[in-house]
Formats: sequence, C-alpha cells, structure tokens
Amino acid sequence: MARRRRPPRAGAMAELPPLRILGQIAAIQGIYYAVALVLMLFTSLVMGLQFSLDFVFGWASLRGDNTQGWLIGFVWLCCAGAVVVALVVLVSRSKLILDFCLTLHIIHLLVVSLYTGFIPRNLAWWITMLVSGAITVAGGTYGCRWRELRPMKFGGTGRGTGNGENNNGSLEDGVDSSNPGDEEMGFSRGRGRGRGRDGAGDYEMVGLPANPDK
Repeated sequence: MARRRRPPRAGAMAELPPLRILGQIAAIQGIYYAVALVLMLFTSLVMGLQFSLDFVFGWASLRGDNTQGWLIGFVWLCCAGAVVVALVVLVSRSKLILDFCLTLHIIHLLVVSLYTGFIPRNLAWWITMLVSGAITVAGGTYGCRWRELRPMKFGGTGRGTGNGENNNGSLEDGVDSSNPGDEEMGFSRGRGRGRGRDGAGDYEMVGLPANPDK
C-alpha cells in the first residue's frame, strides 16, 4: 500500500512565497548598492579623487596599507548599517536574517568577481566583508527580535480600565450595569422583585434554606 503524503502545513506557502522572497532579495541588494554608490561618490569628492565604479564593484582599492583603503572599508561597514535597517523593515523575521545576509554577500562576491574577472585577492577585502556580514546578522537579528517582541495593541482607550472596575463593583452588588437592555425589558438581575423575559409572571428572589445536616 502506497504511503499517503502528508499535506502541507496550512499557510506555509502563504508565509514564504518565492516571488516575495526574490523581491526582498532584490530590494535589499539594490539598497546595498545604492547606499554604496552615494557614500563612495561623497568619499571620492571629499578626498579629491576621481569617482569610479571600481570603488563599488572592485576589490583592488580596498587595501590595508593606505588611508584610502581603510576609508573605503569603513564606507562598506556603513553600508552594512543601512542593510540592517532594510532587513528590519523588509524581512522582519529574525530566523530569516542569516539567510538574507549570506545571500547578500554571496551575490556581492559574484558581482565583484564578474566585474573584475578575478576572485578578490586582497585580505583586507575579505576581512571587511566578514565584518560586514557579522554586523548585518547581529544587527538584523536584534532589530527583528525587538520588533517581534513589542507589545501588541488591540485598540481601545484607557477608559476601559475604569469601566472594568465599575462593572466589577456592580457585579459584586448583584447588578450588571454593562447590559441595561435587560432592565428595559423588565428583567431584573439583582435582588428584589422582577418580571421574567417572557413577561409571563413575577418572581421574587429568596434566600436558600440552611442545610439541616450541617
């Protein structure tokens, strides 16, 4: 007898649709390169250098033996900070942060390798990318967990607390003031006399007789 396949969990495909994941990856990668282009352009203008796409898609300028290489490395770490904000806003799920961060840096490695024709050979480039990955994973996970653990608000105002206290007091007295419709219909919930809901007759609440066995 053939084994019956287990049906997929309800809402599994709705939670992580492939097109949505691809859109999030593209958006985060675009934000990463957009911030890098702006910061690299600003850095080149401040340093009096001619701007080149090699600052963004190359690896030769990121070196550890000159000031320019250290500054470019710092710019990449600032880009990692921008990615943290994008992860918190777009992904918002802490368990997916590691996957998105690895995907971001693997795609960047492929882009740099295709642009230059070589795998990056500078140790400073690899160290910068490792630090950038650690910043994005740690910052994104912390930010998403903070967002997930925030108290949820279901609406309403602070007056509900006072109303609850008033209702509790009225219930202790034997009258429920939260539902005045019963009194309008002639049905009393408290002590004394009243009339049934159907209006068939009157009734009177009396105390129960004491148990003679006790």
